[in-house]
Amino acid sequence: MLRHYLQGLLMGGADIIPGVSGGTMALIVGVYKALIDAIGEAFSAVLTLARGRFRDGFAQLRALEWGLLLPLAAGIFTAIGIGSLFVPELLEAYPVQCRALFFGLVAASLVVPWRERKTRRTWHLAVAAVAAVLAFVLVGLPRSGDAADPGFFRIATTAAVAINAMILPGVSGAFLLEVLGLYRTTLEALRSLDVAYVATFALGAGLGLGLAAKGLSWLLDRYHDLTMAVLVGLLAGSLRALWPWVGTVEHAHSDGSVSLVPDPSLLLAPGPDWPLALGLAVFGFAAVTVLVVLGARRIAAGDDLLAAEHDDIHAR
Repeated sequence: MLRHYLQGLLMGGADIIPGVSGGTMALIVGVYKALIDAIGEAFSAVLTLARGRFRDGFAQLRALEWGLLLPLAAGIFTAIGIGSLFVPELLEAYPVQCRALFFGLVAASLVVPWRERKTRRTWHLAVAAVAAVLAFVLVGLPRSGDAADPGFFRIATTAAVAINAMILPGVSGAFLLEVLGLYRTTLEALRSLDVAYVATFALGAGLGLGLAAKGLSWLLDRYHDLTMAVLVGLLAGSLRALWPWVGTVEHAHSDGSVSLVPDPSLLLAPGPDWPLALGLAVFGFAAVTVLVVLGARRIAAGDDLLAAEHDDIHAR
């Protein structure tokens, strides 16, 4: 129980930082496959209950691995709750430094889905490039900034999209929230215990997580390498949103509203604080690289153990 709680703390800490993937952390601590299976089984149980088959549904719920799910969830929510107390202040006081750190974290995460490919094909690069261009354009579109008072539909749909990071190694949920304009708003809601916002977010996240678990299994079974290549491209193109010195200029519309338009002149022009920002980016890159290496070693060790057991069975 304590071990799973600590694993949840690591996953929750990863989820709240734009750039580190909770899915990557789940791989590293060795609960990824069990977590995916449990999420899929839980969603199937909910669907069974929704169809009115209560006996079968409750039987499926009782069969879930609660000894893993409950402490893991407790650790995740504990880390997110603690992080929500100080992360917004850091973003407000040190925007360039935080963005530089997050940039390094995301850049290093690119290797995770890329290494997950089972085959190596040249066309994977082309697919990733197309996805990168698409993401680069999308994150540069005019935005109204973080929504101060988002509606029910926006909160729920954003949560449904961002929660996918829990089961997609290399994809950061906090980063997706940052791109979609609800990162700081969500942290503020957690810190102020905004029950309505948190409940709406949880509803969208639960629905999105269940659908994603089923959809991901289908995609990975049929188009595994293509899915990984698309993920790499989307992450790479979205780095535009985390470039430390991307400023914004206000653009007034005829209806009186104002949106924030990215200032392209700052894409390649670092500010005077570039040495510290560069150091933080390198630190973030190195930290995720270490985590990726540890995860690869854990997976390799598990594969070696399975191979040894397989050889032992055949020897008998």
